[in-house]
Amino acid sequence: MMDKPEFSHIVKLSEIGSTPRSGKLSASEEERQKLAGRFDLPKITTLDATYTLHGGEGRIGFSGRIESDLQQRCSVTGESFQVRLREEFEIAFVPELNIDGSDEEIELTEEDCDIIEYDNGQIDLGEAIAQTLYLALPPFPRGPNADVVASEMLKSEEEAGPFGALAALKKKLP
Repeated sequence: MMDKPEFSHIVKLSEIGSTPRSGKLSASEEERQKLAGRFDLPKITTLDATYTLHGGEGRIGFSGRIESDLQQRCSVTGESFQVRLREEFEIAFVPELNIDGSDEEIELTEEDCDIIEYDNGQIDLGEAIAQTLYLALPPFPRGPNADVVASEMLKSEEEAGPFGALAALKKKLP
C-alpha cells in the first residue's frame, strides 16, 4: 500500500460538477519540509497554487498557476541559493488505464505528458501540484557563483589538449 503523499488534497469525483470551480491551495510548513526532503531541496519557503477544476467526459481538467519560493543546491558549487518559481499548469485527470501486463509498447504524445490517472473515484490535487513543482525545477541548477567557480576549475583548450598534458609533464622534470 502506498503512503499518503506529503501534500495531499483529495477531491471526490462526486463533488465535481459540470460548472468550473476555482480554488487555492497552500502547503503547510510541515508539508513543505516533507516535500523538500522528497525533492532533495534545502528548503521550500512557500508553495501556493491557484486553480480551476472542471469536469468533462472521461477527464477532469485541472489548470492554474503554482508559485513557490525555495532553495536549490548549485550543481557546480553545491551552495544553496534562493529560487522564485512561477509555473502555469494544465493537467487532465483520467481513469486508470487498464494495461493487461503484456509487453506491448505504449506511445505517448506530447499532449499525454500532463495526464494523471485516478482510481477509487477521487483525485489528489496536492500531489498533482507537487509533481508540477518538481518538473518545473531545473535539472542542473546554477547558483550565482557557478560561473566564477567553473572558470577557475576549467582548463583552457591549450591546457586541456594533448600539448597541454605534455607541458604539464615537462614542468615536473628536474
